[in-house]
Amino acid sequence: MTKSNLLRMDNVGIVVESLDNVIPFFLELGLELEGRAIIKGEWAGRVTGLGNQTVEIAMMVTPDGNSRLELSQFISPKVIEDHRTAPVNALGYLRVMFAVSDIEDTLERLYKHGAQLVDDVVRYQDAYRLCYIRGPEGILIGIAQALK
Repeated sequence: MTKSNLLRMDNVGIVVESLDNVIPFFLELGLELEGRAIIKGEWAGRVTGLGNQTVEIAMMVTPDGNSRLELSQFISPKVIEDHRTAPVNALGYLRVMFAVSDIEDTLERLYKHGAQLVDDVVRYQDAYRLCYIRGPEGILIGIAQALK
């Protein structure tokens, strides 16, 4: 007997200033662009609580096809708050963690897209090497490499 009707986590959403600046970073990380679309109208605002809205979204998908990242660029209404420079112990969204096969190679590729290491690549026991990085627009993500 199941305890809920939950099937899966569908996606994580991140609001950005410019899809054109952020999409190449996530492509370099290894996600694929599944599609881009303009979502507008009062019906969409009934979901978000923003009323009549216009937003351009880009849906990025992981190579296994199981996880998605929805990037949203609001056209109207305009963005009213910016939490990108908040420290990691601030309330709200923290980061999305991605599993990679080679953390050093991934970092080198992402540095070319403006990524900055938050502090250091660390080893957690004999299980992982991991770090936080800030990408374009200050987006915070984590990357982790399982140790074999």
